[in-house]
Amino acid sequence: MRIRFCLAALALVGGAGLTTLSAPAATAAACSDIDVVAARGTFEPGTLGAIVGDPVYSALQRNLTGKSLSSYKVNYPADLSLTSAAQGNSDLVNHVRSQAAACPNQRFVLVGYSQGANVVDNSVGISSAGAVVGSPIVATIPAALEGRVAALLLFGNPIRAIGKSVTGTYQSRTIDFCAKGDPICENGGGDVLAHLGYTANTGAAADFAATKV
Repeated sequence: MRIRFCLAALALVGGAGLTTLSAPAATAAACSDIDVVAARGTFEPGTLGAIVGDPVYSALQRNLTGKSLSSYKVNYPADLSLTSAAQGNSDLVNHVRSQAAACPNQRFVLVGYSQGANVVDNSVGISSAGAVVGSPIVATIPAALEGRVAALLLFGNPIRAIGKSVTGTYQSRTIDFCAKGDPICENGGGDVLAHLGYTANTGAAADFAATKV
């Protein structure tokens, strides 16, 4: 019940008219230096996501001076359906594959918040099955493209609550924020509102990404 309330609270944030500055168009421009691929959280409003995607993109624009940025909003329901995260997983991988083929020098920053973190986890080969709004892996970024994924920026990642994290190839390129008490990413967490506070971490995430690109 607590988790469902927390997810439903995202819809209330949208109803409250939350806005962010410099929200990008959710399309990847042809052959930018860095393509920011963002998977929003469950019911999260905004272009790339009002709580994380939009503010982290703005922070990346400030930090990655001298590089051109584009953005892509992962096309998936971001709802409580059983196939939602799987649809996002498939779309993210398809987007990276097509962009990589069209733009040989382009690199990627993958951003995932809440269910969107499940989408990113699955896409780099870490199954979110068994986590809140998770799913089995349906697609992974090909090994030949792994080196072009500069950073993973994860927030309120549900696999953390089942004792998992990003390991292997992408571990050193991943920053994964879990607020104290957040019931989505902390097993036994009881602070529902903690899951809605990750805008405060987007600057630190952008600082991390700047060291990887």
